[in-house]
Amino acid sequence: MFTGIIESAGLVKKINLNQKNAEFLIESSVANDCAIGASIAHNGVCLTVETLPAPNRYTVTAIAETLSKTSLGDVKEGDTVNLEQSLRGDGRIDGHFVQGHVDTCGTIHSMEEVSGSHEIWIEFPAQEADLIVPRGSIAVDGISLTVAELDASRFKVAIIPHTMQHTNLKQRKAGDRVNLEFDILGKYIRRMVQHRQS
Repeated sequence: MFTGIIESAGLVKKINLNQKNAEFLIESSVANDCAIGASIAHNGVCLTVETLPAPNRYTVTAIAETLSKTSLGDVKEGDTVNLEQSLRGDGRIDGHFVQGHVDTCGTIHSMEEVSGSHEIWIEFPAQEADLIVPRGSIAVDGISLTVAELDASRFKVAIIPHTMQHTNLKQRKAGDRVNLEFDILGKYIRRMVQHRQS
């Protein structure tokens, strides 16, 4: 379980392909605070720490299923990824409850600087429209954000300077794919309604 509050931007030092899986060597100070077997969200995707080969470095593997359903397959050596360690039971819960289970990918339609902050419009599959509500929570590449505006197949988020500076959003551009995780309560409600209708 995560909150969508990004701790660090990790540098992808190396990617080793093993059949259809990808092993990522990540450089980040987060490595010094975790253990083998720990869960860390990478652009919103929960992955398990497998090795700690050197200070500030750890490895994780994304299997073929994960690569096909998220934007991790787009990541290249030298890219940065948003990192968040799993939620501790003795801390404050900022953001919102995020599972690290990506629901779908969206595509950045536009990014615009507006009076020192940024507005980003993201396109999403229209069949998921019932899981997004204005002023509701959504995780974009693991970042807990609030939906500012919504239409049939796009939503807008407003990015404060701190978030832009401390995540990989500053390297994003129109056309890039991003991981989307919808609010867990909305997913349960949709499931309940579908069950009652069947």
